[in-house]
Amino acid sequence: SRLSVLVAVIGMLAVLFSNSSLWAAPPTSHGRNYDEAKVGSYTLPDPLVGKDGQRITDPSSWIATRRNEILRDFRDLMYGHTPELPVKLRSEVTDIRKDAVDGLATRTLVTLRFFDDPDAPHINLMLYVPNAGRKPVPVFLGLSFYGNASVEKDPSIPLPEGWMRPTRNSAVVDSRATESLRGAYAHRWPLAMVLERGYGVATFYYGDMEPDHIEGWRDGIRGYALKLAGRTERGRHEWGALGGWSWGLSRALDYLETNPAVDAHRVAVFGFSRLGKTALWAGAQDERFALVISNNSGEGGASLARRNFGENIAYSIAHASWRYCDRFRDYIGRASDLPFDQHMLLALIAPRPVYISSATEDLLADPKGEFVSAVHVEPVYQLFGLRGVNTMKWPEPDQPAGEYVGYHLRTGNHAITAYDWEQF
Repeated sequence: SRLSVLVAVIGMLAVLFSNSSLWAAPPTSHGRNYDEAKVGSYTLPDPLVGKDGQRITDPSSWIATRRNEILRDFRDLMYGHTPELPVKLRSEVTDIRKDAVDGLATRTLVTLRFFDDPDAPHINLMLYVPNAGRKPVPVFLGLSFYGNASVEKDPSIPLPEGWMRPTRNSAVVDSRATESLRGAYAHRWPLAMVLERGYGVATFYYGDMEPDHIEGWRDGIRGYALKLAGRTERGRHEWGALGGWSWGLSRALDYLETNPAVDAHRVAVFGFSRLGKTALWAGAQDERFALVISNNSGEGGASLARRNFGENIAYSIAHASWRYCDRFRDYIGRASDLPFDQHMLLALIAPRPVYISSATEDLLADPKGEFVSAVHVEPVYQLFGLRGVNTMKWPEPDQPAGEYVGYHLRTGNHAITAYDWEQF
C-alpha cells in the first residue's frame, strides 16, 4: 500500500540521518544555538568538592573518594554501568604482512574472541608495528567508522561483513561494505607519518562490538551481556553504545598487553566524533591507557553540557539515543541539574595526559566549550603537581597549547586530519 511504502521511506531516512554524525545542519537549524550571545550564564560543579561538601586537597583523597563519586555519577546518569563479563581472551592471527605501508611496517590481522560461543561479538584487530627502531613500541589504538579495509587500500584486508551505516558515496550499499570502501578513509589514518615516527597503530571496526543504530544492542555486546545474564530487557541505568564500544577498546588493550612488540604501558586511546566520546569514556574507566585523545567529540564528549551552544542533550539523544543509558533522557533541558559536567569526565583521566582537539567550522561540537572544559579540569591536575592546558585564553587556530592537558583548534571542519595527528 502507499502507506506502507511511505512508512518504509521515512524509516530509511530516519536511520540514514540518525547515524551520520558528519552531516551537521547549518547554523539556522532549529533546536541548536550558534549565537555566542545566547549562551547565557552557567555555573560548573567543582570537581574537587565531594558529595559531603568537603574540599579535596591531596591526590590520595582524590583517588580514594572523589574520583569514585564522579565515576559513579557518570555511570548512573549518562553512559550507564558496564557489567563485569566472564571474558576468556583468545587470539588467532589470520594474516601477517611484513612489508605493509611501502615496507614501513609489519601488519598483523588478528581475531580476538572473548567467549566460548562462536556467535558472540568478537574483534577483527589490525595492528601495524614499524619495522625500524626498537621494540616494543608505543601504540595508538582507535576505532574506525568503516573497518580495517577503509584504512589502507590493500585487497588482502577483508571487508567488514556486518551492518554498516550509510555513506555519501557508494562504499556502503544496503548497509553492507562494497569494494569501493577500500582505502576510502585512509586520509584519516596517515599511517606512514605515524610509523616513521616510531609509533604503532591498532584499529578495528566499532561495529564489531555493536551496530550503530537504535536496535544495534540486540546484535552487539550489550545484547550478548543480557543473554549471559538470562534477561531480555535493559534497565534504565545500563550501558549505552558508548559503553559497549569502550568495552571493546579495553579488550583490544588486553591483547596488546600480550604482544611482545607492543609497549602496553604506552598505549594511547583516541577517537574522532562519537568515537572521540568513546575514547574519553574508555580512558576514564580503564586507567591502563597512558594517554587519551578526543578529536571533535562535542556533546557527550569534551564539550560542556551547560554551555547552550551547538548540540545539546536533547539533540544528542534525538540524534542517537542509543549512545547513552536511558536515565540520561531525564536531563533533557535540565543540564544544570546534572551533578557533573564534561570537565569532570576529563578529570577522571588525571593524572594521565589528555588531549582535546577542535575545529573552527565544527560549530555543532562547540569548540569553545571543549576548550573551556579543558580549562576547568586543570585544578585536578594541579593536585598531582602537573600543569594542564595552562591558559585561560582560547588559543588562536592552529596554535596548540597545554602540557598534561593538551588542546588545539584546527582550521577547518568536522574531520581528523594529518595536522591533528602531528599534534597527537
